[in-house]
Amino acid sequence: MQVSEVRKRYLEFFAKRGHAVIPSAAIVPENDPTTLFTSSGMQPLVPYLLGQPHPKGNRLVDSQMAIRTGDIEEVGDNRHLTFFEMLGNWSLGDYFKQEQLPWIFEFLTSTEYGLGFDPRKLYVTVFDGDAESGMEADTESVEIWKKLFEKKGVDTTFVKLGTEEHGGKVGMQGGRIFSYGAKKNWWSRAGVPAKMPAGEIGGPDSEVFYDFGTPHDKKFGDACHPNCDCGRFVEICNSVFMQYMKQADPSTSSEQAAFKELPKKNVDFGGGLERLTATTLDTSDLYVTDIFAGARSVLETRSGKSYTDSDETIRSFRIVLDHVRAASFIIASGVRPGNTEQGYILRRLIRRAIREIDRLGIKDAILPEVAKSYADGYAEQYPFVGEAKVKISEELAKEEAQFRKTLAQGQHELEKMGRNIDAFMLFTTYGFPVELTEEIAKERDIALDMDVVKAKMEEHQALSRAGAAQKFAGGLADHAEQTVRYHTAHHLLLKALQMVLGKDVHQRGSNITSERLRIDFSYGAKMTPEQKAEVEKIVNEKIAEDIPVIRTDMKKEDAEKLGAEHEFGATYPDTVSVYSVGPLDSAFSIEFCGGPHVSNTSELGEGAKHFKIVKEEASSAGVRRIKAVLQ
Repeated sequence: MQVSEVRKRYLEFFAKRGHAVIPSAAIVPENDPTTLFTSSGMQPLVPYLLGQPHPKGNRLVDSQMAIRTGDIEEVGDNRHLTFFEMLGNWSLGDYFKQEQLPWIFEFLTSTEYGLGFDPRKLYVTVFDGDAESGMEADTESVEIWKKLFEKKGVDTTFVKLGTEEHGGKVGMQGGRIFSYGAKKNWWSRAGVPAKMPAGEIGGPDSEVFYDFGTPHDKKFGDACHPNCDCGRFVEICNSVFMQYMKQADPSTSSEQAAFKELPKKNVDFGGGLERLTATTLDTSDLYVTDIFAGARSVLETRSGKSYTDSDETIRSFRIVLDHVRAASFIIASGVRPGNTEQGYILRRLIRRAIREIDRLGIKDAILPEVAKSYADGYAEQYPFVGEAKVKISEELAKEEAQFRKTLAQGQHELEKMGRNIDAFMLFTTYGFPVELTEEIAKERDIALDMDVVKAKMEEHQALSRAGAAQKFAGGLADHAEQTVRYHTAHHLLLKALQMVLGKDVHQRGSNITSERLRIDFSYGAKMTPEQKAEVEKIVNEKIAEDIPVIRTDMKKEDAEKLGAEHEFGATYPDTVSVYSVGPLDSAFSIEFCGGPHVSNTSELGEGAKHFKIVKEEASSAGVRRIKAVLQ
């Protein structure tokens, strides 16, 4: 099947079973303090899994765009992706195991309205219990799976493994349903049950694996089993049953905790769209699915090589295919290459793709041509990517040209070093790739201590991640009182900029701390002193006018009719929250926003505070940046 068909079948399957189809959240999250990108299907729905009512009800289904940056170095094998879609169905206190597992099994095996998998190629895992926390094994799921397989005439010998190590020793034993401990078949945001703090929710999960029948590689253990990493079995989906909350146990010490069942139990299902599509082709290689076909053809034509020529060629193809797709979605979401946060990830993806293009022997700029196939391929599902086709092409071409200069400069510095090559300095000072330095050193028979280089790089990356972790909800560093004031001032500033510079000014990024606010906005010229003074004047007038700041939940289409500002490239649910400075019918500004804000603009002026622009500069082509304070 094609990616679009698998997505369509899944959404329709659950829509017919009472699920509201909700749109994907944006891949650059507005209200998540933990990550630069939306990295899972669950992430945008955490508030609802924790009890907040969802405007579309308690049965939901979606296909969520996601970016995972932790696996960038792993991309190149047959299963790792930076950008992917996660199919998800959700029960918010409605149905549970007795409905979920039969539905998933039906979707996977039905030839009429599902994926038509042979049930004899499916194997499942369940939670075996956890002695450390006292959590019992999930025997209910075992019984459900037994009945489902038996109806298909499939033997359901139950093999209890307990641990992956045990499974590697005893192997399959003719089993169909396998039991593993908390590290494999338990989900909570804090990990295994014993690590969960009081108040955290979690529960057992049940995973489905597809057997590709490839020979077992004994370097992964003497015997094979579903959780073996040899490649024979691939996990294709997972149902999480969030049914427990950890609570303090007064009968023991205050540091220990017990579990109680939640009054409303949730189901969180996740299935990788690309992985499921590849499985319909009876392959574990995600890169042979149709969504990569156009880009793959471009690379084959321009390189004169076939995707299957050699392991080295396959790896280069996969990295380019993955990284250009991810970069296209990130650029379409309003991010531009840079040295921090999302911009740093974007730049890293583009530059890694360029290195692999060089390995393929392609000398001309090719990234925009590769990217075009994705803009076309996702035109129906994600039109914002197609709408940004020109911008994607421009940014890729510009970044490639800049990186070529970086490579030339780094090569020049490397030549000056002679045999005393400092790979870490070349990378941190000139952006010269460490792997390229290592290749050149090998060609010249120069010994590099790559363990030392790797240690320095890991320390450098850890510092980068620590800095990125400071990003908070909606660009806020925290929810301190002064930060919240700056968040509201940010709304006033954007409207003032539109009044002074023109209605085409829109937000392109923000970062707000308790010390200052920062806004990136679309505008092609440096602001004059007079323009900055006029903007300051407007903001300070609104602060002095004691205008109420009002949150209103409304239909997205109604908010759009009001002209509410919203994030470039973002996808919003049918019901949204808007903040207006003043009543909706006479508001100074209206924006899609999750908050938090002050309740009245006068709070920005407490302590005789005055709004002032302290810096206005270029952020990237066509984007300016302002830093401002309340002083």
